[in-house]
Amino acid sequence: MPLTCSHIRATAEAYLARHPNERESLAGLLSLLEGADAPASRATLLGHVTCSAAVIDREQRVLHIGHKVTELLAPGGHVEDDRTLLAAALREACEETGIQPGDLCLPPQFLGAPIDIDVHDIDANPAKGEGEHQHFDFRFVFYLVPEQHPELTLQDDDVAGARWLEFADVRSPTLRAKLLDARDQGLDGRPEPVNASALIHDGHGRYLLHLRDQREGMRQRPGLGEAAIPRRRGT
Repeated sequence: MPLTCSHIRATAEAYLARHPNERESLAGLLSLLEGADAPASRATLLGHVTCSAAVIDREQRVLHIGHKVTELLAPGGHVEDDRTLLAAALREACEETGIQPGDLCLPPQFLGAPIDIDVHDIDANPAKGEGEHQHFDFRFVFYLVPEQHPELTLQDDDVAGARWLEFADVRSPTLRAKLLDARDQGLDGRPEPVNASALIHDGHGRYLLHLRDQREGMRQRPGLGEAAIPRRRGT
């Protein structure tokens, strides 16, 4: 299922609930989301949604790449066939740097939520038939999992180099301010385990439970048919 306008709107509103003072500066994004055009389509001008990744290592440095037509930026770009904004940011980070998805994880402070939404102007590009427009950039934080940096494989077509910059040297003013504030709240670049569970519902009031034969207290939930519960033996 492709990225939906409702998903973008819900993500933006959740962000604005944390940063209500930014509603005026994001008025263009909110207006775009109320319109008929696809908000994440590159063909939507005067502006459209993009996604970026702030990849942080254990020394609290942020990966920046040098695009051939722009300055150092966090890896990111246009939405493609991505189901979520977070998935788009992860894909762009991996495509532009060669980092594997398994080498990145989410910090507990931002589990799928953007740390920043930035609005910036993009110059006209006659070669691509694009006039001046704006990018509404949703920025997500990822921790680099390995202690040793993996070798970067930069995307030759778009990327000219890479640097790891301290939080205070991050090139985007809005992202820099958010990172410095989040560091005071524990954003330290050190991955830690986060529990996750899946709740499977059949649409008829029943939930799937996993019975562990040798664990006391694990019982079938009332109303859940026996045939709907897979058993694991010998553990």
